[in-house]
Amino acid sequence: MASFWTGTRVRLRGIEPDDWTAFMGFAADEEGLGDLLGPPRSAESFRTWAKERSVAGSDGDRFALVIEALGTGEAVGSVGVHHADARAGWFEYGVTLGADHRRKGYATEAVVMLLRFMFGERRQHKCQARVFAHNEASLILHRRLGFVEEGRLRDQVFSAGRHQDLVMLGLLADEFTRSHPRGASGEG
Repeated sequence: MASFWTGTRVRLRGIEPDDWTAFMGFAADEEGLGDLLGPPRSAESFRTWAKERSVAGSDGDRFALVIEALGTGEAVGSVGVHHADARAGWFEYGVTLGADHRRKGYATEAVVMLLRFMFGERRQHKCQARVFAHNEASLILHRRLGFVEEGRLRDQVFSAGRHQDLVMLGLLADEFTRSHPRGASGEG
């Protein structure tokens, strides 16, 4: 039996100590997109973070996973649940890919696996995502996955020297199940 966490393009796995260099690259790539800008971090801070994450368990339904390309075994991104409300049945997630690995289907496959787990195994009812309004590629990805724009927080975030809108997107479990039946089009 194939692993639940392995698709046709990617495998989702826990963070290993050696993943620190990949995460340092992801942070630089996110800054290049015009996302939240913070002070530079040392290589040691990334090493320490990755080592700590590699031995930490999940915090309830909150966790982070590495997106690994099956063809190369390279860490190409990450996906994870940042907030979960078990009582209300919703969670919020995020996904990031290294700049060289975008538009190859990795994010779509990784997010579908994550959603299948959270909706099917964890019995969550709704997924939320927040996307900067200028990040058209991410908005397209989410709409293609079936997310619906539920609101726009005007001038919500200050980044790259200006205020920017934040788009709130949502997807219900039954919407996901209808649009992503198990085993469809190369999904694991």
